[in-house]
Amino acid sequence: MKKNLLLLIFAALVLGACNKDFLDTKPTNAVPDNDVFNTADNVETVINGTWAYMFEEFFTYAVPGYKSIHLTSDAMGSDIAVTQSYGLRDAYAFTEMVDNTKNRVSAYWTIIYKVIDNCNNIIAKVDNAAGDADKKQRLKGQAYALRAYCYLTLASYYQFNRTGAEKAVPIYITPSGATTAGKPKSTIGEVYTQVISDLQNALPLIKNYQRSATQKWKIDLNVVNGLLARAYLQNRQWKDAITYAVAARNGYPLMSGDDYNKGFNDINNGEWIWGHAQTPNQSNASYNFHYLDVSSPASYYQSFMADPYFLNFFDSADVRFRLFDWDTLPNQEGYLRYKKFRFRDPSALVGDLVLMRAAEMYLIEAEAYAQSGDNANGAAALNVLRAARSATLYTGGGQLLDTILVERRKELWGEGFSLSDIIRTGGTVVRKPFLAYNGKDSIINVPTGNGTFVQVPAQGHLTLKQPDGNPFTPYSPYYLFAIPITEIQNNPNLNN
Repeated sequence: MKKNLLLLIFAALVLGACNKDFLDTKPTNAVPDNDVFNTADNVETVINGTWAYMFEEFFTYAVPGYKSIHLTSDAMGSDIAVTQSYGLRDAYAFTEMVDNTKNRVSAYWTIIYKVIDNCNNIIAKVDNAAGDADKKQRLKGQAYALRAYCYLTLASYYQFNRTGAEKAVPIYITPSGATTAGKPKSTIGEVYTQVISDLQNALPLIKNYQRSATQKWKIDLNVVNGLLARAYLQNRQWKDAITYAVAARNGYPLMSGDDYNKGFNDINNGEWIWGHAQTPNQSNASYNFHYLDVSSPASYYQSFMADPYFLNFFDSADVRFRLFDWDTLPNQEGYLRYKKFRFRDPSALVGDLVLMRAAEMYLIEAEAYAQSGDNANGAAALNVLRAARSATLYTGGGQLLDTILVERRKELWGEGFSLSDIIRTGGTVVRKPFLAYNGKDSIINVPTGNGTFVQVPAQGHLTLKQPDGNPFTPYSPYYLFAIPITEIQNNPNLNN
C-alpha cells in the first residue's frame, strides 16, 4: 500500500472551521502529533475535518465526494435509466468500475482508505490527549464507527459474500506511514468481522452521547445501531439484524406522505437518523443533486430517470406514486421522471444528503424475519412501512422475501442501495426495452403546454446486456468495483 497521507492541517485547528477550504494533503510528519492530538478539542477537529473531506472533497464533477458512491450503485442497478447526456454513463454501462485505470475507481478507494487511516490515528492516539475523559471516549467511539462504515462500504462493493472465504480488500487498523508495508487482501468474512467488532467497540463509548438536533451528521447510538443492523443483514445474522434495526429507529417515526413529497433534501426530516447537512458556504456535496433532481430547472444533469417498468410496482394510492410523471423538457421528452429528490434551495443549489432513515430499519427487520422463516413478523414490519406510504398492505400470496426486496427498491430508490443489494443477495440486474405489445416503441402523449399533446417514443433502459454481450446474471464480475491500478502497483503483497 502506498502510504495514506493523514489529512491533518494545523491551521484548521486554529481556525476551528469545517468547510471546503479546511483540508489539505500534507504528509503525516508535516504536523507533529503532539500538536494535532494533544487535546480532545483538537482531536474533535480532526474527526470533523475527516468528515468534511469524505463528503466535500471534489475529485471531478463526476465524483463529488463519498455520496457519489451511492450514485454509482444506483446507476448500476435495475430501476434508474441513466440518460446519455452527462455523467455516470460508463458506470451505468458496466464498463467503468471494472477498469482499474479509471478516475472514479481510484477516487473511491482513496476516499475510503484515507478516512480509515485518519480513524486509525484517532483510535490510537486520543487516549493520550488532554481533556475531558468522556469526550475522548465519545470521539474514539465515533472513529471506530466511521472506520466500520468505510469497511462496510468496501464489503458492499468489492466482493461477493457467498462462503465468507472470498478474498476482498486489505484491512488496516493501525496508523500508516512512509514505511508501512502493504497488506494482502483479507477475506470478506474477515472484513465483516472487523466491521462488527468496530461497531461493538463503539457502542459503550458513545452510549451516553446526546447530539444536538442540528448535528445529525455526528455519529450517535442510533447511527451505530443502524450500521450494526446493516452489517448483520449483509452477513446473514438475522436475529442480530432485527435487534439493532429496532434499536436504531427508536425516536425516529416514519415521515408523513406530505413530507415524502418535499424532495428528500432536509436533514431536519424527523425520519432521518443520519445525514450530511449543506449550506451555501459548504455545498460541494449538494452537487449529487444535479444527477438526482430531474425536475428543477436549475439542476444541470437531470440524468437519473426512472425505468418505466419501475412505476408498475406502485399502486395509485401510494404517496410515492404521485412523484412520477413523463418528462416534457426539450431533448428529454419520453423519459419517466421520479421526482423524489429536489434541491432544497434551487437558487443556491443546496440540498442535504440522507444517509440513514427509519424506513430502512423497518425493511431490515422485515427481511431478517422473512429470511429466518418468521413470515408473520416479517409481514407486520413491512406493513408498518406500507401503511405509512398509503400503499396496499401485504396480505399473503407470492413470496414475502421477494416482496420485501421489491419494497426496498421502491422506498430506497436513489439512496444508494441498488447495486449493493444485488451483490449481497445474489440477485441480478434486470433491464429490458420499454416496448408496446406489438414489439415496437411504446408511444406516450407528452403535453405541449397549450392544451395539446405530442406523441413521442417512451425512453427506458439503453444498456440491456453486459459489456461482453451476455445477459446480466447473478454474481457477475461486472458488478464488483475494481481495485485501482496504483494500489496494485504499490502493494506487492495485495494478492499474497
